[in-house]
Amino acid sequence: MNSNETERPLGSLTTEAENPASQQIDTLSSLQIVRLMNTEDAQVATAVADQAPRIAEAIDVITARLSQGGRLLYLGAGTSGRLGVLDASECPPTFNTPAELVVGVIAGGYEALHSAAEGIEDQPETAVRDLQSHQLSAADVLVGIATSGRTPYVIGGLQHAQDIGAATVGLACNADCPLEAVSDVMITPVVGPEVITGSTRLKAGTATKMVLNMLTTGTMVRLGKTYGNLMVDLRATNTKLTARARRLAARLTGLSEVDVEPHLQACDGELKTTVVCVRCGLAPEAARSALERAGGQLRVALQADHS
Repeated sequence: MNSNETERPLGSLTTEAENPASQQIDTLSSLQIVRLMNTEDAQVATAVADQAPRIAEAIDVITARLSQGGRLLYLGAGTSGRLGVLDASECPPTFNTPAELVVGVIAGGYEALHSAAEGIEDQPETAVRDLQSHQLSAADVLVGIATSGRTPYVIGGLQHAQDIGAATVGLACNADCPLEAVSDVMITPVVGPEVITGSTRLKAGTATKMVLNMLTTGTMVRLGKTYGNLMVDLRATNTKLTARARRLAARLTGLSEVDVEPHLQACDGELKTTVVCVRCGLAPEAARSALERAGGQLRVALQADHS
């Protein structure tokens, strides 16, 4: 990749173009602004839908790597980095994953979550150091998030990932961007110019969040973290989640919430273990073994016992 590719004029990017629909936005009423933004946001779902095959391909790659003991890491700067950290941080409470399984890496570190660290995004060597500090390995998947598709920090990180044999996924909102050259799978929902010129926390940010939702949710479903659309691998870390675990255990076993509570406690609050215990008449350890043989998938464990 030559240096000119990462130094293309920002004005040539779709996300930096001026949106004709919002040229008079400063003359509109509050309601008119809301309707304008809503109309523009309606284009985001279509742009993401156009990338469905590539998103699915990325899910397959991530699922395969995680199944073999690898991890998923997000890498980004500014809004892109914040969205990666947000998605990673939601996985443990939602899917009961260890904190190190899905990791968000943002240029400038965690201080950049609330304070701008703009200059670091131009330093590809910093990305390499950041990834080395997280011990990125050939077993892992690195998703590089860069709305422009040209951020040196993200490109440098993906190049390093490819050099060591890790799988790479690029996510940008501009087509034909330099990020493609260092991505095994490239996802590019092109959402068009923003309502406020260059403010990519808007449509581009929404598209990015939607894609990240699909990547982790699709992967976790494929890994057996759900039963149907129920979060059966949730971690009961607060009152809300404890109540949800009790409610789901009752629903999946046919017992009342009162009657299922002792089973849930005997299984250390593990929802899937509780369901297998009750429905298959197994002790907690035997239920855990059944789930382990089924690769952690509740449906498979229940079907195996039935057969």
